[in-house]
Amino acid sequence: MGSIVDAEQARNLSLFRPLGYQRNSCGYCKSDSGNASYYASSVSVRPVHYDELVNRGWRRSGTLYYKQNLQKSCCPHYTMRLEASAFRPRTDQRKASNRWNKFILGSEYIRRAAYLCPKTREEKKHRKCNFDLLTAVHEAEYSNVKRPIDPKTKKYLEPAHRFEVNIEGDSISQAKFELFLKYQTQVHKEDVSKWQQKDFKRFLCSGLQRFPADPKSNEKKLGSWHQCYRLDGKLIAVAVLDLMPSGVSSVYIFYDPEYEQWEFGKLSALREIAFAIEGNYQYYYMGYYIHSCQKMRYKGSFRPQYILDPESHTWDPLDGELAAKLDKRPYVSLSRDRRLAAQDTPETAESDVTEADDEINDEEVSLFDLHMPGVMSLEEVKALDLDHWLLLVHGNFVHMIDLVGWERMPLDNPQSVKGIIAELAAALGPSLLNKSAVVLFD
Repeated sequence: MGSIVDAEQARNLSLFRPLGYQRNSCGYCKSDSGNASYYASSVSVRPVHYDELVNRGWRRSGTLYYKQNLQKSCCPHYTMRLEASAFRPRTDQRKASNRWNKFILGSEYIRRAAYLCPKTREEKKHRKCNFDLLTAVHEAEYSNVKRPIDPKTKKYLEPAHRFEVNIEGDSISQAKFELFLKYQTQVHKEDVSKWQQKDFKRFLCSGLQRFPADPKSNEKKLGSWHQCYRLDGKLIAVAVLDLMPSGVSSVYIFYDPEYEQWEFGKLSALREIAFAIEGNYQYYYMGYYIHSCQKMRYKGSFRPQYILDPESHTWDPLDGELAAKLDKRPYVSLSRDRRLAAQDTPETAESDVTEADDEINDEEVSLFDLHMPGVMSLEEVKALDLDHWLLLVHGNFVHMIDLVGWERMPLDNPQSVKGIIAELAAALGPSLLNKSAVVLFD
């Protein structure tokens, strides 16, 4: 059976292996089965397609892709983003940046540099009244540090530390793995035996397909990258980033616990927002936001933040109406609230779900019976051309309709191949169907 897709078309496809709807323990409130999500896996997703998924509430952890059922989970995970150019740092964020720069440069360097390279009165006044994010982020990088010859020593004036940051592919190295182990065991108190190199590689070194930018064009870097921080030649932090056409998505940051006092969460976020501005990426995605989790609240302090509505996939400001409602109930969809208000429905906007629905063992029924927010309904999926969705079988692409018995299979039976395919389509959304293929049997 010959493939119906040529090599060029195949390169432009993302591949998805459906894993279905599952309940798992929650890492935040420690509930045994409170986290409900639809899962798929892939070693081949194009950044442009992941962009679409993120804007439908998906996220990835290594090769595992998931979309949470916010209505049925103990700690709803909301997708958040901010417009990079609109970001205005708070006082504590500016202070964290200034403290780090002072540590890198050192008081002796700052004193001598002020004497050897004096600033004009206007420059001093401007600096006192203005915090320029891009300047602050790069100020202490070794390549930007002024190093005049000091007449006292007849040598170049050197900062206290040599600080360098570079962006490189999401490859594994011994230095990265050792730093990661140190971080996980000391900061997250995990057992060292939990992580082997292969686990680390799957989690943080096997991301989206990578597309380096052509220096001659205005193309953006895309895919999965590592932003590496080195101090005096030693790797001290790695920020794992997904670069998508619309924005920079923060995946993970791990750092040497010896530098915990410098607030790497803030420093890396500031640097990543600056990276988005400089690279002409419109948005900065800080990952999921959990309103009930105190450790997550700091994300809301990077303003102005917007939250993805789980039902309409539109964006609402976190501050104001949405935050007030999240204070009262875990699941909020402002589009649903407005729809119910327009219908003048007396019930609360909390849920359309009946008590009977709550009795369902949601791992055993069809995804279509769960009314999961942001997932297509059975009627909507019936209108899609699933027959001609591509299936990868032993290195060849075929259409679903080529499967024996495909036409007779029920769409709403989660145990049938067609049912599994229909659920994946419902979770991915309509626009990815003709840009992707399904892996089932390989």
